[in-house]
Amino acid sequence: MAYEPIWTKEPDKLSKFELVKLEKDGLDVIRTIIEKYALEGYDSIPVDDLDLFKWAGVYQQKPKNGHFMMRVRINSGIMTSAQARTLADISRLYGRELVDITTRQAIQFHWLTVENFPDIFKRLDAAGLYSFEACGDCPRTIVGNPLAGIDKDELLDTKALVDEVNSFFMLNRDFSNLPRKLKMSISANPYNNAHAEINDLAFTPAIKEINGEEVIGFHVMVGGGLSAKPHLAQKLDIFVRPEEVLKVATGVATIFRDYGYREKRHHARLKFLMADWGAEKFKDKLVELIGELPARGEDKTIGWQAAYFYGVQPQPQQGLNYVGLNVPVGRLNADELTQLADLADAYGDGHIRTTMSQNAILSGVPDDKVDDLLAAPLLKRLTPAPKPFISRTVACTGNEFCSLALVETKKRAVAIAEFLDERLALEENVRIHIIGCPNACGQKQIADIGLQGALVKTPEGMVEAFDIAIGGTLGGGAQGPAAKFAQPLKGRVKADEVAGVLEQLLLFYKSERTADEGFHAFAERVGLPAFQDKLSSILAAPAS
Repeated sequence: MAYEPIWTKEPDKLSKFELVKLEKDGLDVIRTIIEKYALEGYDSIPVDDLDLFKWAGVYQQKPKNGHFMMRVRINSGIMTSAQARTLADISRLYGRELVDITTRQAIQFHWLTVENFPDIFKRLDAAGLYSFEACGDCPRTIVGNPLAGIDKDELLDTKALVDEVNSFFMLNRDFSNLPRKLKMSISANPYNNAHAEINDLAFTPAIKEINGEEVIGFHVMVGGGLSAKPHLAQKLDIFVRPEEVLKVATGVATIFRDYGYREKRHHARLKFLMADWGAEKFKDKLVELIGELPARGEDKTIGWQAAYFYGVQPQPQQGLNYVGLNVPVGRLNADELTQLADLADAYGDGHIRTTMSQNAILSGVPDDKVDDLLAAPLLKRLTPAPKPFISRTVACTGNEFCSLALVETKKRAVAIAEFLDERLALEENVRIHIIGCPNACGQKQIADIGLQGALVKTPEGMVEAFDIAIGGTLGGGAQGPAAKFAQPLKGRVKADEVAGVLEQLLLFYKSERTADEGFHAFAERVGLPAFQDKLSSILAAPAS
C-alpha cells in the first residue's frame, strides 16, 4: 500500500473482516477469480474470498448454492446503446435474461456462476464498463444527474466531473480498503435528483461571488446513509469550484479511510464518524489535508422531484427532447434492453439514461421523431405516461435473490401499485418504497409511504408481513421542505392485506387534505398520531 494503515496499531480492536482485508486486498480477488476459481469452480472458493468477491461487484445470490448477483457501474446512469447491448447480451447468455436498474443507477444481473466471470469481465471491458468495486468497502458507483448535458435547469454539465472522480478511485489501492462502502453523488441540477442527503459525500449546486465574479460550483454534504440507523448528511461550510471536486472527494475518502471505525461492521460507515465529529471538526480536518476553501455561497437547490422524468420533455438543444420511461420496479429483460438500445439509435442520440427511481430515459429525440418513438411497441409496457402508483413505486431485490431479505418485494410492489391504480384516484402523486430488510436498498426512509418486510407468527405458521412508515422526503432547499425520514407506525400488516390497508390510509389522506397538499405536507400537518390512530382502527376492524 502507498499509505500507512494507521488503524493497524491496535489490531485487537479490528473486526474479523478487517483482519481478512489486511491479509488480502479486495482488488486481488479479481485476478484470483479469473485465474483460479473460474477454472476450479464454486466449491474451490474459501469463505473469506467469497466475502472479497464484492470488490469484483459480485455477491452470492440466495440460496448461496453457486449463483451470483453482479452490479455494473453506470456513471451518472448514462450509457451508450452499444454498452446497453453488451449488458443485454450478458443477461441473455448468463443471467436468465433478467436485468434490474438499481436505486444507484447501476445495472444488476442474477444467476451468474463463477465460470462465467472471465468472459463477463472481458465483455464489460470491451464496452468500457466495469463491475469492479460496485460492491465492497470502497468508493461505489457515483450517482449523478441522469440529464447531465441535456438539462435546461442544471448549473453545469457534471458528467465529466463524475467520470473524473470515478476514474481516480477505480482500482486505486490507496482507497480499496475503507472501513465500509463510500457512496458519492455529484449533481448540479437544482431539484436534488442525485439524493444528496443519503450519500456519504454529496456535491450540490451552488454559486458564490469571488473577487467580484459569480462562480458556479458546489456545496458539500457528508455523512448520509440509510440502513437500520439512517443519518442525513451534514453540510460543510465550504464552497467548491468544479476543478476542486476531485481534491475534496479525495480528502473526504482519506479521512474516512484513516479515521473511520473498524471495530464493528455495523458501526463502520462514514455517517457514524460524522455524527461523532460534527461538521466543524470534519471540515477542519479536511482543510488540514487539502488546504483552505471558501465558505459556503448561495445554495441553488430549489426542490426535490425524487428523480422522476416522465414523458416528452424539451432539451436546451433546440429541436431535441428526452423521453422519460417507466420501468416498473426497475425490472426488464434482455430483449427489452436491446430494444431500448435500438430505439436510442433509431430515434435519439444513441444513449440510455438510468435514474435513481429505477427508470430509464431516451435522449436527443428530434421533434419530428417523437411521435414515431412513442408508437414503438416497447413503450406500451415501458410507458412514458404510467399510471400514478406504478409510476412512483420503488422496490429492492427482495428474497427472490437476496439472502438478507425476509420477504418478496418486486412482484408484491407491482401488485400493490396495480391494486391502488385500479381503485384510487388522487390529485397528488404518492411515492411508495418497499424493502425486504433493514439495509434499505429500496430507500424506504425517503418515501411518502415506506414498507419494510417482516415475518409474523400465525396459527398456520410464519407469514410475510410489512411495517409501515410515513412522511419521508429529501430536501428542497430554501423553497422546499427540509429532509426528513419516514416515521414508523406501530402495527405489522400481513403481506396479503397491505394493499387494502394502504388504500384506507390513502383515502384518509384524500378526504382530509387541503387543496394542493402533497402527502408529506399532509403528514406533517396532521401528525404521526393521526396516522397511527387510523392504522390502529383499520387493523382492529373485523375482517370483511
